[in-house]
Amino acid sequence: MSRPSGRTTRRLLVGLAILAGAALTADRPGVAGGPPDRLDQFRRLALSRPSLWQADADAPADAYREMYALLDEEIVESLGTGGLFASPAFLQDRLDAFSEAWGAAAVGVVRVGRFVVGAFQMSDAPGINSVRVYGRLGGEAALLTTFSREGRPTVFPWAPAPNGVPQFVAAWEGPASGRGTRALRFDLVRQQGDGVRVVWSSTDVFPGGLMARAYSVRGEEIRVRYELHYPGWTPGCEGQTEAEDVFLPSRESGAIVRKAARQLNAWHRELRTTVAQVFAALAADDQSALARLVADAELRRRLPPALRPEPACDAVDSATNPHAVSIAATADQTPWALTFERAGARWRLTGARPVLE
Repeated sequence: MSRPSGRTTRRLLVGLAILAGAALTADRPGVAGGPPDRLDQFRRLALSRPSLWQADADAPADAYREMYALLDEEIVESLGTGGLFASPAFLQDRLDAFSEAWGAAAVGVVRVGRFVVGAFQMSDAPGINSVRVYGRLGGEAALLTTFSREGRPTVFPWAPAPNGVPQFVAAWEGPASGRGTRALRFDLVRQQGDGVRVVWSSTDVFPGGLMARAYSVRGEEIRVRYELHYPGWTPGCEGQTEAEDVFLPSRESGAIVRKAARQLNAWHRELRTTVAQVFAALAADDQSALARLVADAELRRRLPPALRPEPACDAVDSATNPHAVSIAATADQTPWALTFERAGARWRLTGARPVLE
């Protein structure tokens, strides 16, 4: 006889817990005109609030308070009962029913040490989604802490801190920007006493915000590829410089630190540094600096001092490793095209002409 798989065993355990729960609640008066159970209350509440379905940014945050209260009660009651009812598998199965009843909520729960942590995606409206931490307080199951940020949360278990206390990483993803990136924030949350607190955030590293193209959290590693905003960077253009960083926990403190970093399409940032230097030299009439950037003396004389860059995508001869790039500029309302070429690791201005309409 073959041994049942782990997935099959999980389904059997969840099924047994559901059957046991049905037996315990069979005498509840909800079927015979008494108060409805939480799932029915949740469904009726969602149906009675059209603004919640529409993800209305103007919908008040307290409109979701009753829905969160029902979900909190469901989880706390299961944790208080213990046994199979307190397992993440049972909790996830029960909460999936709430998500299906509404169709607009997504909930994921994970066990992190002595805590159960839920990531609640209730709406695209600002400040509605939350990460909620449940555990024991004074010997009883309780909601311990909630975190609310912009974006949709995902919880990743993390290795215990150096002193052994549990911790997890919460990732908050904002809406897509239209250029394949989205706002992203990470929080490292660690047990402190009976509760938890944020001990590290990606905002410490990126105080101006992080626009990520992709990320992954595996084991004890966070890897994220993100936009680099620098002079000459233009939203929506391809081939611009991006960075990919790897973050790992420090052995001494457990804090997350950047251990490795690399740049993709680094040529564009290098090119744009040279472009900025050319425009700065023209504006300051710095002929010495201009001579280092434009070898052709005749070309230097033809460059108008009023030449300014235009926010347009660059025209490159090769998307991956270009050697010649055209830059848009204007002088006295006349459009110009500037050609930069690379010789080794250095970029130089080799051509400039007005663009005839």
